Amino acid sequence: MTTTALDRIDIKILNELQQNASLTNVELASRVNLSPSPCLARVRTLEKLGVIDRRIAVLDPAVLGIGVIAFIQIRLEKQVQLSLENFTRSIDRLSQVMECYLMTGDSDYLLRVMVSDVDALEDLIVNKLSRIPGVASIRSNLALKRISHKTVLPIDSNRPVQIRPGNPGSRRADRPAKPHYDATLQAHLDDGRSIETSRALDHNAAGL
Repeated sequence: MTTTALDRIDIKILNELQQNASLTNVELASRVNLSPSPCLARVRTLEKLGVIDRRIAVLDPAVLGIGVIAFIQIRLEKQVQLSLENFTRSIDRLSQVMECYLMTGDSDYLLRVMVSDVDALEDLIVNKLSRIPGVASIRSNLALKRISHKTVLPIDSNRPVQIRPGNPGSRRADRPAKPHYDATLQAHLDDGRSIETSRALDHNAAGL
């Protein structure tokens, strides 16, 4: 597969849009020292290549009353492709799940969820997550305070970045990623150790 190199101007454009996606083309062009026409052409190329996945508004959860962040570890009864796909479809339907990762280690999945309060977290775990077919155990960790939160990817403007056209790295909502469990990789990476840095609440599939 052929690759495309992003130059310093492309990276400047990306960094500016990561900071403020509502910039007009004229404003963006001024910030990256281009005239509006070539700046717009570069942005459209970045969109076509899939480097710019989409533009969104970042909301303040505290203002909206969404004050509880939790990290939830989930282990499935069976680590087979069908179970992974069923779980992924179920998770995609839960708006409280902000991120979901297929993991190595003791758990199969790590979720970052955001809810209004502890009662809402309990409802999510007991009435939604625990009812997903194939879930064997659930373990949650409450975040006491958010220390740092970033949405800007660390792109080094001092060196070219190689990308692969037609293979965007992020997952769009209308294109769910198909999970894949690699037992060989798991065997090599899973050393059975876990480190907890916050207070944990243990749950099982039957409830709290």
